[in-house]
Amino acid sequence: MLRLISLAAFCSMASMRVCDPMLVALSLEYQITTGDASAVIAAFAVAYGVLQLVYGPLGDRVGKVRVIIGATAACAVFSAMTALAPSFSLLVVARAAMGAAAAGIIPLSMAWIGDEVAYEQRQETLARLMVATVTGMMAGQWFGGFATETLGWRAALGVLAVLFFTAATLLLRHARASGALRPVVVPGAPAFSLANYLAGTLALLRIPRVRWVLTVVAIEGALAFGTLAFVPARMVDGFGLSASAAGGVMVLYGVGGLIYSMFARRWLAALGERGLAVLGASFIAIGLLSLAWAPAVGWAMLGCFLAGIGFYMLHNTLQVQATQMAPEARGTAVTLFACLLFLGQSTGVLLVAFSVDRGWLPPVFTAAAVGIFVLGLLISRRVQARGAVAGA
Repeated sequence: MLRLISLAAFCSMASMRVCDPMLVALSLEYQITTGDASAVIAAFAVAYGVLQLVYGPLGDRVGKVRVIIGATAACAVFSAMTALAPSFSLLVVARAAMGAAAAGIIPLSMAWIGDEVAYEQRQETLARLMVATVTGMMAGQWFGGFATETLGWRAALGVLAVLFFTAATLLLRHARASGALRPVVVPGAPAFSLANYLAGTLALLRIPRVRWVLTVVAIEGALAFGTLAFVPARMVDGFGLSASAAGGVMVLYGVGGLIYSMFARRWLAALGERGLAVLGASFIAIGLLSLAWAPAVGWAMLGCFLAGIGFYMLHNTLQVQATQMAPEARGTAVTLFACLLFLGQSTGVLLVAFSVDRGWLPPVFTAAAVGIFVLGLLISRRVQARGAVAGA
């Protein structure tokens, strides 16, 4: 089951990043600016973030595996719709629907692991899922660029539709055979109530520690993820690379994430969470500055690699805080964390989109570098050795 869930997670992350190298091609086909074309990324991110608040309770009520299968099948349908979209407006709507469906795959996969895997093996299992998601991100960025240049951007989304359909079919077959589709019955559990859910969410937001972590991750999403979407455009316009080459450079970002996952335990032991936050923010800042001002493409590629390592250093530190900021309501807290991350990303995409059409990407990348470095320092000062947040 884990391998099939990992396949669905791979497809989900690939779909999130597949449009990054397409922005220039979309702007040319639909006669719009590159900034306007970024709406396909922002729409996906907004829907992905908001729907996090829905899938948690839904998975608890009807079963996580059922929701994962349904979300994967919906992604197949909406990916096919994006590949066939006759207008840019319909393309954006289809991408938003795809983001809404994809939001139910990775978070519920993590929750399923929490339910089914013993604590002693859970970290290793989550690391295997992380490899699938990071590999999906790399594959989406590379194949999006390759397909745009050789087959047409619609082909990339069509291939994703086939992969999603395959994953959903295999998951459904395996779940039926293993009995994983049995109704979830929790003795004594109260029926879901929207009023109770909203009341619980508001109660969480009254906790200073929760508000601080959510604010920080939203800023991180805007500064790190918001700029990431425009790295391929920077490689094309600033260094003259083709769409496929720009997508290939973005693979280095994912390679950085994989390297972090391999050495995370050693680096955490050597640096602690505070050190990881500062070093991670520093790497992201160096990466953004290299992408903004490097005189040669080789330095920009190195910057992309460093930004990948740095992001996972910084973000995983925040993820630990998210799991501990409200232990009595961990599921809701983590979904809020994911929601704010992607809402921050969509905000960042919209802000950077305003600058890309005016040739302001280097100054904006510079401002983001400064902002992420300051954010890393603030996180380092608030994170305590035991993994809590000071001042809670």
